[in-house]
Amino acid sequence: MKPAPARPDPPEIVAHRGDAEHFPENSLPGLEAAWRLGLRYAEFDIQLSADGVPYVIHDASLDRTTNATGDLRLMMSGQLDGIDAGEPRRFGIRHAGTRLPRLAAVVELMKRFPRARAFVELKRASLVHHGREHCVERILETLAGVLKRCMLISFDLEACRLARAASGRPIGWVFAGEFAAALPLLEDLRPEFAFCDYRLLPASGPLPHGSWTWAVYEVTDERLARALHARGVTLVESMAPARLKAQLTRGLEQQA
Repeated sequence: MKPAPARPDPPEIVAHRGDAEHFPENSLPGLEAAWRLGLRYAEFDIQLSADGVPYVIHDASLDRTTNATGDLRLMMSGQLDGIDAGEPRRFGIRHAGTRLPRLAAVVELMKRFPRARAFVELKRASLVHHGREHCVERILETLAGVLKRCMLISFDLEACRLARAASGRPIGWVFAGEFAAALPLLEDLRPEFAFCDYRLLPASGPLPHGSWTWAVYEVTDERLARALHARGVTLVESMAPARLKAQLTRGLEQQA
């Protein structure tokens, strides 16, 4: 593999779980805020209820981000639709009343933002519990109205393969663990996007160039974003997209 070519343009921001600094993560208000910022890309996570309804939430457990407890995968959609997902442990009552969103509601939101693109992450907890084929089928079914603007991603290699075969859409593999060990798997899978925590990258030097676009997450600082971009990263995923966008915009204005 050759090093990725460096580019003078600024990196593009992916809103990680929406504007998760100012709004509950994976919420309709947070995703809407990100797209209203003018960002093209947002990333959000999917778990399936007991009756196979896709919900936008990172954890299978409701405990961390909602006012409820229990395993979403074991609960029916009728039980889940009224749950408050305003992240009371982080925001108190500031976002009380923010409902746990169905994926179908995000699809309707995307229809209001024609430029919006989404990385839709299939979470391993639901893939294992419900079965990969069932999860991929239900998610693609729900995304039908905006599928051309969505890319399915996952830590699960087999789910990535299934998503590509079933949808014909670009896919992204999210990897963890040693960078060197991931490279042969990337070459075999040949995804359009390779996602990882920036801390998994080698400490310095240009990144290997393959079929994929590099997308790294946990980036909230302009200097880090620019340094990663200079090494070959195209997309920087941030849970503070508004702050990072403001920093990058100021940097461009100062260079002008």
